[in-house]
Amino acid sequence: MGKRNRGSRQSTIWIATNDLPRAAAHPFYESLNRILDKAGFDTHVETLCAPFYAGVMGRPSLTPGRYFRLLMVGYFEGLDSERAIAWRGADSFALRRFLDLELPDTPPDHSTISRTRRLIDLETHRAVFTWILKQLAEAGLVRGKTIGIDATTLEANAALRSIVRRDTGESYQEFLTQLAQASGIKTPSREELARLDRKRKNKGSNDDWSHPHDPDAKITKNEGWAHALGAQGRACSRSSDGSGGSRDGARRR
Repeated sequence: MGKRNRGSRQSTIWIATNDLPRAAAHPFYESLNRILDKAGFDTHVETLCAPFYAGVMGRPSLTPGRYFRLLMVGYFEGLDSERAIAWRGADSFALRRFLDLELPDTPPDHSTISRTRRLIDLETHRAVFTWILKQLAEAGLVRGKTIGIDATTLEANAALRSIVRRDTGESYQEFLTQLAQASGIKTPSREELARLDRKRKNKGSNDDWSHPHDPDAKITKNEGWAHALGAQGRACSRSSDGSGGSRDGARRR
């Protein structure tokens, strides 16, 4: 029976890279890299991102191909922060192969990923990922032709007092004040405005009111009270055999 050596051991000073243990490649990332390499991914994204990079200046930057591969890792593994993406890339030998990082290479940290994200505009991000999805769909790694949406209403952060009239742009408070003055109350108090508001009918029409910073927000009735509501949704992609994936999301409605 083998036993652990409890005595102190002197670490080896030099180790040949061929003698280092190698992790098995991740089959999904290996397939993905083969498809991207065959389609000329790195050359394509370097051409798209060329306007955002200087010539030869300072230390080497994070290459566009490695940056977008890091974003793909974050998406596929559900990592919602750049710190988590950077840690995952540094921790996994399989992902280092996907990112084309040799053993002596230092993986990009979260600040480098964040700076690169701010450097490249939204339209270029959209163009790159549209191109990637097209290549993956042609290779059969992405399936799904039908999108199903399931949602439930949630109270949003938007308050009713922040909505404005669609026709005049008046706030709810200004509108009530004008109604009170028209009824003979020259300087209405908050209690008088609240009393007047309770007596009004059809006061929560989405045809008349909108939110100035969120045009998609809607007013609805929930247990007799008017609320600005949002929707928590799940989008599911379904293929003909019933398989597919899903993504959660929230938007105010």
